[in-house]
Amino acid sequence: MRRICIALVCIGIVFVTCNEVSAQVCKPVAERKAEVGCWIVANEPVGQFSASQVFWHLDVFPTRSAAEAARVSGSTVVQSLGKTWLLTVADADWRPADGERIAEIGPLLISAGDHYSAQYLEAIFTPGMTSSVHRHAGPEAWYTLAGETCLETPDGKFIGRAGGPPVIVPGGLPMHLTATGTELRRALVLILYDSSKSAITPAHDWVPNGLCTN
Repeated sequence: MRRICIALVCIGIVFVTCNEVSAQVCKPVAERKAEVGCWIVANEPVGQFSASQVFWHLDVFPTRSAAEAARVSGSTVVQSLGKTWLLTVADADWRPADGERIAEIGPLLISAGDHYSAQYLEAIFTPGMTSSVHRHAGPEAWYTLAGETCLETPDGKFIGRAGGPPVIVPGGLPMHLTATGTELRRALVLILYDSSKSAITPAHDWVPNGLCTN
């Protein structure tokens, strides 16, 4: 079932807890030494698209070899959060030959004809962690498996919860997120960014109003 939603994610950002400041950026998963953090599980080009919007398809498979067999252009196979995922950027009607459909997230608005890359993150935050103010060179989306996160942008406040609608933020929009609720937030994140640009940049032209802490 198609889910059309609104706003968020996290990459290469600085997190702040209630008790300390932690300069914790997104790092390759191979460097992982702790559970909590932002871990880059894949980063690869996905090419050009003829349409101005695409969807992120999330399917799980029993083994990595089964997922690899179903892989197509625009797909990435990752092992994250206890599952083997086939993550695919494609049009709304795309389906793999096998696997279990978990979600489809979109539409993600892009520039038709531009070259894009997909950076996938495993994001695990404790309640109270926040991000720096930043933006991405393309749409960002996340799928929450556990916990809750509040996102503030110039367009207002949005909440993403496990079991609720996925979250999308348009490319270029400044954002600030806060892990809320009472349990560990676990999410898969996609940053679909223009391959000629950095996936993330600081946003110094906007100051959040603290909507996620009120």
